[in-house]
Amino acid sequence: MRETSAGGLVVRRMRGRLWLAVILPQGRPPGHWVLPKGLVDRGEQPLEAALREVREETGIEAVPLGRLEDVRYVYSRDGQRIFKVVSWWLMRPLRGRLGAIDAAMRVEVADARWIPLADAPRLLAYRGERALAAAVAASVEV
Repeated sequence: MRETSAGGLVVRRMRGRLWLAVILPQGRPPGHWVLPKGLVDRGEQPLEAALREVREETGIEAVPLGRLEDVRYVYSRDGQRIFKVVSWWLMRPLRGRLGAIDAAMRVEVADARWIPLADAPRLLAYRGERALAAAVAASVEV
């Protein structure tokens, strides 16, 4: 089975540093920070899905700055192997407040925070997301 998801690395400059928006999914232990992402709906373009997922999971309306490298991995669900591709975009916040999400999204998202972009390769839970954040931290000026 194949899955296609999309998400965003929302980066902003604050107090002279670059910060990254991350979420803590419901049911995960404290410190299990991940990037906002989700499935691409039928008929939806990956960039549309990425912007929607960022808005739904963080409360931030963002604008895309550029496409990043896809992350590919395999995982198992109910004994079935899932081949997943996640398309990513670098984004900057336009409006909204981090953590101001709809009550319905609280089923999926326990918390949202800004973390220093430089610390993201150490703090993110997933290897592919850590590598992506490290590449962005090495090259971005937002």
